Amino acid sequence: MKTTATTAVMLTLLATFFWGSNFQATKFALESVPPWTASVERFIIAVIGIFAILIVKEGLRLSTLSRNFVAYVLLGVIGVAGFNGSLFVGLQTSSPITASLIMATTPISANILEALLNRKWPALDRIIGMAISLIGVSLVITNGRILSGQIEFAVGDLIILMGSIGWAAYTVGTRAFIKNSTPLETTSWTMFFGSLALIVCAFLLETPFQAAAQTSGISLAAALWMGIAGSVLAYLFWNVGIAVRGPGKTSIFFNFVPVFALLISALLGTIPHLAQVLGIVLTICGVLVGQGRLYGLFRTRSIIAE
Repeated sequence: MKTTATTAVMLTLLATFFWGSNFQATKFALESVPPWTASVERFIIAVIGIFAILIVKEGLRLSTLSRNFVAYVLLGVIGVAGFNGSLFVGLQTSSPITASLIMATTPISANILEALLNRKWPALDRIIGMAISLIGVSLVITNGRILSGQIEFAVGDLIILMGSIGWAAYTVGTRAFIKNSTPLETTSWTMFFGSLALIVCAFLLETPFQAAAQTSGISLAAALWMGIAGSVLAYLFWNVGIAVRGPGKTSIFFNFVPVFALLISALLGTIPHLAQVLGIVLTICGVLVGQGRLYGLFRTRSIIAE
């Protein structure tokens, strides 16, 4: 059954919700496990889950793997290992607030990359929507302090910026360079090769077997959540959005990740400030503007009024 544009939007929103939940889940996962090992645990669970779904629903098509092998490997390393690894490494010297702000620029990077590939700039409403959303996200993650310019950049900021560009490249590349592959196949194989890269990093930088043996129940539960919801479903839903609506229109929804992270934090007892609430409203408005929804709504009302 063909996925409609409306369904693709809902799935994309769910993907950003799952990614937003990873911030809280990561805190629990890192209680007894170092970062690279925790990341490997998450994606081993994710790879097992995604391939189980792939085999049951579509089966393994080795012809698709051979045709897109290079693209799968490169996008897996960049979009899975690179994106997640840059956050772990960058946050050693960068603050979470600044890191979130840098990651919020991902939709802009994706649209620029798509424009360069297609030699065509995004529509004006999408540019305006990205700008509004970026302002909203900035208010959310800085609690309004960005208005006074109280943001400092650390050494890890550049690493995180590279990670955000890597995710933008993944978003654009899954549609531009992968041929005759379903969203489920793309998600499965890029996650597989990205996980292999993460395993290599874990063995080079940590002692994963010893760390895994000391995993607590809370850390394991968090790893299961991140592996299934925060990885399998999130990546799959994201790639469905890309396949149906394109990378440019899909990438702007990435601005919802810090918004959902803040809302989940509020449900756990941390109430957002007024500036952050305003930022949430601006972010949602920016996405609607970028999708042409507000213009369509006003146009419909004007026609009805006439």
